[in-house]
This record gives sequence, C-alpha cells and structure tokens, in this order.
Amino acid sequence: MTSRGLDQQSQGQVRSFGVPVSARPTVSLPVSAPCRWGGCAAPANRVPGSLPRSEIRPIETLGVEALADGPRWLRPCNAGADVDLSAHQSPGPGVDRLNTSIMLGRTLREVSAALKHGQITPTELCQKCLSLIKKTKFLNAYITVSEEVALKQAEESEKRYKQGQSLGDLDGIPVAVKDNFSTSGIETTCASNMLKGYIPPYNATVVQKLLDQGALLMGKTNLDEFAMGSGSTDGVFGAVKNPWSYSKQHREKRPLKPCGDGDGDEDSSWLIAGGSSGGSAAAVAALTCFAALGSDTGGSTRNPAAHCGLVGFKPSYGLVSRHGLIPLVNSMDVPGILTRCVDDTAIVLGILAGHDPKDSTTVQDPVKPFVLPNLTDVSKLCIGIPKEYLVPELSGEVRSLWSQAADLFESQGAKVIEVSLPHTLYSIVCYHVLCTSEVASNMARFDGLQYGHRSAISVSTEAMYAATRREGFNDVVRGRILSGNFFLLKENYENYFIKAQKVRRLIVNDFLNVFNSGVDVLLTPTTLSEAVPYAEFIKEDNRTRSAQDDIFTQAVNMAGLPAVSIPVALSKQGLPVGLQLIGRAFCDQQLLTIAKWFEKQVQFPIIQLQEFMDDYSSVLDNQKLTSVSLQQ
Repeated sequence: MTSRGLDQQSQGQVRSFGVPVSARPTVSLPVSAPCRWGGCAAPANRVPGSLPRSEIRPIETLGVEALADGPRWLRPCNAGADVDLSAHQSPGPGVDRLNTSIMLGRTLREVSAALKHGQITPTELCQKCLSLIKKTKFLNAYITVSEEVALKQAEESEKRYKQGQSLGDLDGIPVAVKDNFSTSGIETTCASNMLKGYIPPYNATVVQKLLDQGALLMGKTNLDEFAMGSGSTDGVFGAVKNPWSYSKQHREKRPLKPCGDGDGDEDSSWLIAGGSSGGSAAAVAALTCFAALGSDTGGSTRNPAAHCGLVGFKPSYGLVSRHGLIPLVNSMDVPGILTRCVDDTAIVLGILAGHDPKDSTTVQDPVKPFVLPNLTDVSKLCIGIPKEYLVPELSGEVRSLWSQAADLFESQGAKVIEVSLPHTLYSIVCYHVLCTSEVASNMARFDGLQYGHRSAISVSTEAMYAATRREGFNDVVRGRILSGNFFLLKENYENYFIKAQKVRRLIVNDFLNVFNSGVDVLLTPTTLSEAVPYAEFIKEDNRTRSAQDDIFTQAVNMAGLPAVSIPVALSKQGLPVGLQLIGRAFCDQQLLTIAKWFEKQVQFPIIQLQEFMDDYSSVLDNQKLTSVSLQQ
C-alpha cells in the first residue's frame, strides 16, 4: 500500500472524531482588516489572505496513577549542595526581608522587583519551590525534577543580582517545561515508552530563550503520551491530578477522603487537570513555579488552564518558534504559556516571540516587547459571540457565565454582537483527518534505529520495526497512526486529506469574514464544563473525549489565530470555569490587553490549600481581588 506523508515535524495533541466530510470548493481568502491596535499587522513575509503557516493553587494526596516514588529527580542533591550558601546574607541595613511563601503568590514583575531589591534571593525562592514539588508529588505534575540544575542556575542568578547585572524580569524566576520540549542534558520522554531514556543534545528555542533570561528550570512536566489527549491521563507515567480536587472551595461542596495515609483506600473522585499540558497547569497552580510552557495543537494549553484556574495562552502560529518541540502536527503546533495572570503571560511572550532561523515558519519581522497598557475604555470594542458555539453539550453553568461575561462587556460600553462561523460544524471532523495524517507522518521517525526505544526482537528489520512501535506506543498513538495512514493511502488521499484541507480553508475564511466585519475579539467558552472526576473521565475513550473537549479550541489552531483562556468564576462544585477570547492573527498584544481588562473586572477567587503549605495565610493576604464577580 502506498501512502503520502507530510514533510515537516510537529507535535501537540491530536483529536479524533467522526468521518471526513465531502469536498468543499476552494476559496480565495480576503485580506484581514487592519488591526486598530499598533503593531498587530500581519508580517510582511505572509502572503495576503493565505493560511498562516501553518492566583495561587497547591494540593495533596497520593495518586494511584503517580509513580510509586514520585517524579524522578535529576541528579538529586541536598538543598545546599554545590551552592554557596554564604552568599545568602541579609541584603543590608534598610532592606526588609520577605517571607518566601509570600512571594509565591506574587506576579513575575513583583517577584523580580523583590529579587532586585534583595528582599529575597533566587536560591531561597528556588528551594521553596523545590520543597513544594516534594510536598505535592502526589499530583504527578512532574516527570523529571531538575533540582541540581535549578539550584546551580539560582546560584548564578544570585551572583548577577549582587553585581547589579540582572538579565531581566525572568532572572531567578522558577519555571517548568512540558516534557515534549527538548532540553539539553535532561531526559525528554513525551510521557512515552518510546522515548524513555532519550536525552536531547540541544535545547528547544523557547527553552533556550527562557534560560538566556536567567529563568530557573524546575523540571519537565507530565502530559498525555506524545500530547495526544485532553485529560493528561494517558501518559506512561500516570495521570495528573488537578490541585482544585483538594481545595477548600471544592471540598466544602464535595468532601474527599484524607489521602496519602498509605492504607490503599484512596478516594477516586479526584479531578483531571485537563490536557494535554495538564502537568504544566498543575505545576503552576500548585505554586511550584511561576510560569510553564505547554504545547497547543488543538487546545492543549487552554483546556488545562480552564480546569486549573489559570491563564492559558496560545500565540498566533509563527510568532513563537517550534524548533525543539517534539513534532505532532506541524501546521497547528504552537508553544503555549501558562501563568497565573495575563501580565505574566505578556512578559513570557515578549521573551519567546520572534524569528528563529531554525524554524522557517516564524515571522521575519522584528517583534516589539509585549507591554500591555491599562485599558480603561472598552466602548470602542466590538465583541463577537459565535452562535455555533452554543451547543447542547454545554453545561448550564458555563452557558450562564458566558452570558454574564458578554453582559459585562456590554455594560461597560462595548458593542456585543452575535456572529456566525458556519463551518464550525465540520471543524472537528476536518481536524481529525488533518491531525492524524500529520501524526502518521511524524511518528514514522520512531523506528528504533536512531534514538529512543528499540525492541530486542531481531528476527528481521521489519520485525524489529513492528515490535519497537508496538512496545513503544500506547493504543491511542497507534490508533491515530493507523487512521492517518488510511487517510494518506493513494486511493484515499484526494477524498480525505485534500478535502479536509479545503474545509480548513473555509474555516479560516469564516474567522476572516468575522474580523473583517469589525469584530475585535470573539468571546467563547473554553470547555464544555468544569473539570470532571477521573473515574468519570475514563468512562469514554480518548478519541471521544478529545473530540468533545476540543470543540471550542481546535478551530483556532487550524486558523493560526491567537487565543487565551481566562478563569472567571467557580462552579457550584467549587471548581474553576474559564472563558476564551480569540483575536486576529498577529494581534496578540491587542488580545492580551483586552484579556487583562477582563481579568481585572472578574473577581476570580483564590484557591485555598492552606493545609499543604506553610504560611499559606500570608500568601492569601497578599492577593489582589478585583471588582466584579461573575456569580452563579
């Protein structure tokens, strides 16, 4: 049988559902209307009208899905090993020292200012985060904890601060990275047996940019195998637990049994973290780091952000380099950002954005720093509400909050109108065909010859190939490879892959038409409901779950647009609910500016997990509450 593949690499998460739709006529896309915000125009190297190239939270409980001894610690050492603790002297007369726990709930900019003023040291901050990682290992958020690396980076950062040579806002700030980004000298597994033991010889571009700014790499976070999933439940290292499962807000509504007592009678009602970047979301929510990288192919950053009460941002395709992101779907993969507030997201995006010679799909034009103004007047904004997103499966609580958010914009003077994205109905099917096709091509590289797992079966080369892939991939990955190869067979290529590409163009056209009509951003749900218990989530297979959970997010990836999920309120079960804002291509700054305004208007409650953290009350006392509450 002959198959036709794709030539690039990709990664992210793939969703499967349904059967391909019939062919649609090819459409020439109109040029998007100019953005009314400075610095948002599409890059000069784009063909006009063309498809873009393609406030706090910890937790605790021992998880059945977690590794028996928790995450693996990379070359573990004692807290003070290889670190000059004599350098941790008081900052001098007149400088007030701050409790480390207080800083864990602050923004990146506030922590950076405290570091610069000597109110806290990078090593103290790093050690506190490492301590929290140990205390919350039951979450299974991390696959590998790079303790020694982080402590050495903290020591170097401390020396720079003493010399007055800070590298920027991220110098000395703990961050985490999803385990599908290459990290030099640190195992990168994609939560798969196929890559167990694989240590890349280089850093992904986004990882290198973070390290160049002095960020402290706390470790690699858990995910669905090769990022194919929407719950972070299908990785070889086990499922990730949502910190909100153990929050005071949720326990008051639905009490959990005490966990971690070793009697094997663990409560099974803990909640999924979302996926496939659930480990990164749980790590940020648990205060073990201030920001984390995820990948977003169909919603893999925004979905867990909504479930964990975080800001989850997917940049415009081509704004941030994919080099070093282990490939899944080349034309849709983007590195995503998970933080606790929009300003933090903008800081990280300003560091990551820009051209990369190693990724030909990145923008050629220089990228300006992403400084977000304080928006006070929204009367000139036009907010679109896609009518196709009001689906029967949408929970009543999410629907109510969506409506209240639209009313909030309208009450502040913004124009809120209903819009139509008519080809939304076909987007999941189109996404399934295109994703599995690219997955089949990209997964072909894992053959047991060059790197990763290699089967001991050596009867023949073909037998070794087959055994390697059978042993290395789980059922989800193998199923998507089979689907993709079917769509790419010579006799099926025109009827499935080519037609899906045409439908994708129509979906892109829908967004362009809406934005050309004067709409600034679209307001939609992020997920159908709040996070569900693990026991309920696994009642349906990965393919069905992924199709359901991606309904509001995957079309954005096919169109290459920026989107951000913002936590807005708690459900009746005391769990976070997020709403999504979608912007014009390369108008990421405009989108985040509006998101920042919206975030300030919404009084999203602080997760309460005092029992798992020392001095937690001091963290709560230092949180800033906002003005408007979206109530159920």
